[in-house]
Amino acid sequence: MCFIITREGTNLVEICEVGPRDGLQNEQVRLSVEQKIEMMEHAARSGISKIEAVSFVNKKLVPAMADAEEVMAAWHRREGVRIAGLALSRSGITRALQTPIDVLHITISASDAFNKRNANKTVAEGLSDLLPVVGEASTHLPVVTVISTSFGCPFSGDVQMETVFSVCESFLKAGATEMVLADTTGMANPRQVAETVRGFYRTFGEDIPLGLHFHNTRGLGLANAVAGYDAGVRRFDSAVGGLGGCPFAPKATGNICTEDLVHMFHEMGIDTGTDLDGLITLAQQVEKWMGKRLEGLVMKAGKRSELAV
Repeated sequence: MCFIITREGTNLVEICEVGPRDGLQNEQVRLSVEQKIEMMEHAARSGISKIEAVSFVNKKLVPAMADAEEVMAAWHRREGVRIAGLALSRSGITRALQTPIDVLHITISASDAFNKRNANKTVAEGLSDLLPVVGEASTHLPVVTVISTSFGCPFSGDVQMETVFSVCESFLKAGATEMVLADTTGMANPRQVAETVRGFYRTFGEDIPLGLHFHNTRGLGLANAVAGYDAGVRRFDSAVGGLGGCPFAPKATGNICTEDLVHMFHEMGIDTGTDLDGLITLAQQVEKWMGKRLEGLVMKAGKRSELAV
């Protein structure tokens, strides 16, 4: 997500392409550095202004992300495109700051049960580890906090809105300037999303940039995106072809699909600043690389505008 647009006065939606990171981390097929760079460059040519490209995590636990430094070394900066890297520990942040990323994404869960599996720490332990370095990191580059299981935990069930906002407050006080609420395993519903977004703005005001990250585990991903949009959010994560899934979550499925999300917004008369045809071409290429049928629908059915009347 590229957080340069305020909530008021615009309908423009900005999309962060997370396919190279969240999309690939749970896949058995390992793309080469060259393929990842091609994926990033094609997304950029299609008008995507922010790409979450890498994560700085344990290489043994998430082997698909073992080449993070190599990917960033191979990337040639493009004007108007920002590259984000994800970290979930102090050591990961240290690694990230040694690369030419433009934005640092720091992730933590709002659920103890999930955070223990994802980072081997309770939420309190994770905060103790991460908060002291947020301020320092923010002097080098923008820091975005991604709060996973914001709409429910697959291990412990409901996650209270107040719990999520408490984590948000801790990071905002530490120096983070942007928030992303993530539905890590697709537990959200549109009414819940709208209530949570409105609650966020009531709690923190409308000047704190807010993004949403949905998975389509139960088929509600795009409906949740519309609910978030109607509540005021203009920044969304998505993955080409609907790739994705968390390796530490049971029955994890893909992110909402970039080209389907773009198609939906365009049909609604909402600008995303992207070339849908280019994104469809990218999805078709990635499907060939992965050697399996991806979840995206527009890449198969075509755009509505192409249908015979």
